Amino acid sequence: MAVDTHHTSRETEKQRWDRNFGDLLQELRVAQTGVQILFAFLLTLPFSSGFPKVTGFQKDTYIVALISAAFATAMIISPVAFHRALFRQGRKPELVRYAHKMASGGLAFMLVSMVSSVLLITDYLLNWMWAIPLTVVTGAWFLTYWAILPFAHREWGDESDSASS
Repeated sequence: MAVDTHHTSRETEKQRWDRNFGDLLQELRVAQTGVQILFAFLLTLPFSSGFPKVTGFQKDTYIVALISAAFATAMIISPVAFHRALFRQGRKPELVRYAHKMASGGLAFMLVSMVSSVLLITDYLLNWMWAIPLTVVTGAWFLTYWAILPFAHREWGDESDSASS
């Protein structure tokens, strides 16, 4: 997707921060839905009939998944509280930088929670010889799409931007 350089070059600093904040809010809405669904699932899990049969390792894995989902939820929702505290103070750049850090941290905790949840469920349903490789593949899959590919392609818009200038 090419960047509209004519539009962005005519943006004021305030418009750019407003646009960045709007973009970030859209991203947070997607992440927030996912982490809330996972967190809700994890909160109900101990009350299911099969939970008393889990091993000590599975309980420990559950705690890691639950706490990391709680941390992810807190970090992904925290820009709302920060926005409320800074509302109408003209501090949008500070808010955008903070929200970016919280979104990144929240995604990291969400990754830990997702992978821990996969380990918990695969270890419960299968033996560890299947659970470990499936969990490693899942973790690698998330890292590929959430970290490796985005960072490897950070310059995607640069060629078209310079060509259209």
